[in-house]
Amino acid sequence: MNISKFFIRPVLWALFVCCCGAVYAQQKTAASFPAPHNGPKKKKDTTRPNPYLVDTLLKPIPFYHFYIHDKIDKELKKADIADGRADSFIHSGGDTALARQLSTAFFSGIPRNKILIENLPVAGGRDSVMENQQKLRCLTALWELLRTYNGEAHPDAAYYINLVANMHGMIVAANENKLMEFAIRNPNLYTLDNGKLLLDGQPAVKAYIYTTVGLQDPARMVRRLPEYAADSFAGRIIAADARIEPELTFNYALSTNKAISSAMHNTDDSLVKAIVTVADRSVSPLRTICFVGDIVRNRQTIASADSIARNPDTYYRNLVRLAMEHDSTGRYFYTRELENRTLQLVRKMNDLHEAKDEDRFACVDSLKPADLYYLVSVGQDEIYTSTYLGVFRRMMERMKPATGTWLLDTVRYDHFRTFVRMAAGYNTLASFLATMNDSDRNSTMTRFAEGLQQGRADDLEDAVDVADAFGSIRDSALAAFLEARIRDNYERSFKQKSKKGLIIYSLLARLFEGNKMSDNDTGASVASKSLNLPDITRVPYKSLTDDSGVVNQQVFFFGDEDGEKSYRSFLSNFGDKDKWQVDTSNMYWVEISATGGKKLAIYANKPLPAPDDEDALNRLSAYLASVDIKPTIMVHRGHSYHLPLTLARLNANVKIVILGSCGGYHNLSVVLNHAPDAHIVSSKQTGTMWVNDPIINAMNNKILDGADISWISIWNELDEYFSKRPGLMEKFEDYVPPHKNLGAIFIKAYRQVAQSLVPAAGK
Repeated sequence: MNISKFFIRPVLWALFVCCCGAVYAQQKTAASFPAPHNGPKKKKDTTRPNPYLVDTLLKPIPFYHFYIHDKIDKELKKADIADGRADSFIHSGGDTALARQLSTAFFSGIPRNKILIENLPVAGGRDSVMENQQKLRCLTALWELLRTYNGEAHPDAAYYINLVANMHGMIVAANENKLMEFAIRNPNLYTLDNGKLLLDGQPAVKAYIYTTVGLQDPARMVRRLPEYAADSFAGRIIAADARIEPELTFNYALSTNKAISSAMHNTDDSLVKAIVTVADRSVSPLRTICFVGDIVRNRQTIASADSIARNPDTYYRNLVRLAMEHDSTGRYFYTRELENRTLQLVRKMNDLHEAKDEDRFACVDSLKPADLYYLVSVGQDEIYTSTYLGVFRRMMERMKPATGTWLLDTVRYDHFRTFVRMAAGYNTLASFLATMNDSDRNSTMTRFAEGLQQGRADDLEDAVDVADAFGSIRDSALAAFLEARIRDNYERSFKQKSKKGLIIYSLLARLFEGNKMSDNDTGASVASKSLNLPDITRVPYKSLTDDSGVVNQQVFFFGDEDGEKSYRSFLSNFGDKDKWQVDTSNMYWVEISATGGKKLAIYANKPLPAPDDEDALNRLSAYLASVDIKPTIMVHRGHSYHLPLTLARLNANVKIVILGSCGGYHNLSVVLNHAPDAHIVSSKQTGTMWVNDPIINAMNNKILDGADISWISIWNELDEYFSKRPGLMEKFEDYVPPHKNLGAIFIKAYRQVAQSLVPAAGK
């Protein structure tokens, strides 16, 4: 037996108590006996200081509080030196005013809260033991606040400023047994978070604050469900969030966490119960959950919904039905599934582009006109021209003898502007409008042009659809009618004092007028000036070079079959050893350098099998960053579902972006968010290497000559090249040059003018 531990530990404890006692006695002596002085005696001040307001200790800190005070001080010091400087100032972010407020909250507010806690008077009904427990609870809450802050990679300064301020009032309320009154006056996240310790033994107050904050912001609070999953009020928060994001309710219902799963099953709410029942009983819950709205309304049972989900055609038709009904209950689920199923059908037809029509379009034989309408509208990002035309033709045939007006009424004008924009782009708008009488035709196009001012200031999707559609309209009478409606809506916006409307309709009018002139340099210059933009047809050579005079280009490939073919075709363009040096030695990327003419360096990741293709892309991007190479040209060579990986790497240095896949509104917007000055070459369908390569070669030849990139000149050359290749001309016509990309030009012009608009404003 180790006898020493029976002797040493008591001795150490005795020494600790003696030391603490000595410090305590020293503090008490200093506090009890003021320093002697030789002046005349003053009258004793009998005014009792307010313990909640004084900023000095009214009595010494008990020695058994030293430990928690030390822990608070250590966390405060840790927060101070996190920026590398011990100066009682937190240098975080670029907001100096916010940093100053946070520093004041921490280095003044927290010490004041420590003093407040030690000065707390004894409240009625508490003995000395309970008083000590209350003070230790408050001190621990302070320590936890700092510890949480130090544990976050990017703490929210404003949140912690408010948290410290809230804690002062909450400590006072807790001491006076007035926490419920405090919670009612301060029903916010700060009371809730400070209450994690301060609300111990206060179940009614905890229930009030969690429920109140939970109903104010159920999406935030339901993610904190583990904190209160066993409490009776959890169901109210779960039910509120189910109306906002039922997908999270569904995921929680499938959770293996017993506390979370139990909370979901114990919630007495019809929607939550339906979601939980699908999760528990459906044989295909991920598909059947789309019909949760039907199940809540007793229109379907789990068994009947499962049966629908098993048949692909019936399933797709019912997803369209839900979309047309605008069923809000399961919107997230059926919208996601409709997109997935649409793309499956589109890709299947795309892959069979060389097959006979009866084989290629067999997968849509059972679909009705409304189903086909959704197929082309929802599948906009990936549908081939020939696929679109085949589906559109079948839609028109199955619609007879009804009109386009009937179809739009049937689908309740869902995806309406997307459909019209695509019809204009694929030159089918005239045939669709021809099914209507004059009145309905005018009404349809009037509806297409109006209401663009609605929504947030940065919500431009509908306006971009109108801009894109106009760029494709060849019918002069229809174009003139649309222009007249734009002018009408400008006047209406003026009368309604709608800033957003005035900007949108003014820009569209100027854009439409400029589009008529932009086929030559003079007209393009006039059009650019009218929109307050740099030349929309030209990228200056000097804007593409780095400090060493090198133009750097990055090309993105992906590891599917198309990517490998595209990569081989790409490399074949650089076989002339007198012009190019090709280095394929790196296992992740290839470097291509021009040996004649101006300096051009091209970097392309190798299309390794997924997921190694993404790894290769990441390694190339990291290498370029490490040697401070900033590409000014980026080329995407792949399907649209790979596009997010390319777009994520764009930056303000990029001046030219070539999208081998669809350049729809969301893609255009993301490109211009990252690269505001970029000229965008995009395709109405998934790109083809037989067109991508000639476009890139034409651009590279201009760079080797040290010439500006003139899109009018390049497109004229390409038009001549493809006119001799009839099989490719149709595919080339799907590509939109930057000076004809009215959607991108509109976004640039709008952002230029609308900087004064408040982002959240609808007007």
